[in-house]
Amino acid sequence: MKKNEQRGDRIFGAVLLVPSILIVGGFIFLPVIQSLYYSFFDYKLTRKKVPLTWNSFGNYRSLWESGKLQHAFSVTFQFMVIVVVLVFLLGLVMALLLNRGGKGERAKRTLALLPWGTPTVIVALLWSWMFQPEYGVVNFFLLKLHLVAEPISFLVNPNTALGSVAVAAVWKQLPFLFIMLLAGLQGVPSEMYEAAHIDGAPPLRVFWHITLPFLRNVIRSSILVTIITNFKQFPLFWTMTGGGPMGRTETLAVLAYKNAFVNLNFGAGAAVAASWMAALIIFSLIYNRVFREAEY
Repeated sequence: MKKNEQRGDRIFGAVLLVPSILIVGGFIFLPVIQSLYYSFFDYKLTRKKVPLTWNSFGNYRSLWESGKLQHAFSVTFQFMVIVVVLVFLLGLVMALLLNRGGKGERAKRTLALLPWGTPTVIVALLWSWMFQPEYGVVNFFLLKLHLVAEPISFLVNPNTALGSVAVAAVWKQLPFLFIMLLAGLQGVPSEMYEAAHIDGAPPLRVFWHITLPFLRNVIRSSILVTIITNFKQFPLFWTMTGGGPMGRTETLAVLAYKNAFVNLNFGAGAAVAASWMAALIIFSLIYNRVFREAEY
């Protein structure tokens, strides 16, 4: 009787999962498989209706020989490292400061979350206006403080374009890390801090041996989400710079979009997307393994 009940529960559970599997499969796995399939074909919309031509690794070879794929990987990695490091450090400082409690603490936390709720395209437009050389507020303050002699074209200068987009990304994503770390800090037992205080442990040692170990899982998951978010960042780049100047902000996302929807070369665009996805999967596996080994 029990075996029949268990079998019935399994069947019922499987039936409940079917809609989710169909939705995920139809909207995620099938497009991924189709994109991978197209990456091995000479598929250009500039031609009239002709059968797709199999070109093996031709799209990948062409992208590699042109140097565009390596450049896009380099730009994406630089951007990701800059944003993740800044967001984590600033988020940790904010979480530590606002975890102490005090007057107006709830209002401060609410204000800190506002950038997170702002649409990414709006953030891109906002920071584009702020970085504008003639009437942007950033140049206004730099000139008033006599830090620069003339306005800087932040989004047009190859030396400042990537950093400018990174600033916008940090402003947008900082609340996520902050709220995750703050939630982790509030889960640390107060008895641990009381015992450390009685033993006379200095603040740095308390942070290193009590706070960080309790935040390990929160840090692991939140940083991984931030890495993935910035690895596939597109709206900020396309709205603020369009991949320029001189390709200085041409990430994998921008390169894939340009090939597929600007040059109408779906095969090359799919090849970039496949390389991008493979790199992200490998990086995530290595990241999780490093964290797992660090726990032992």
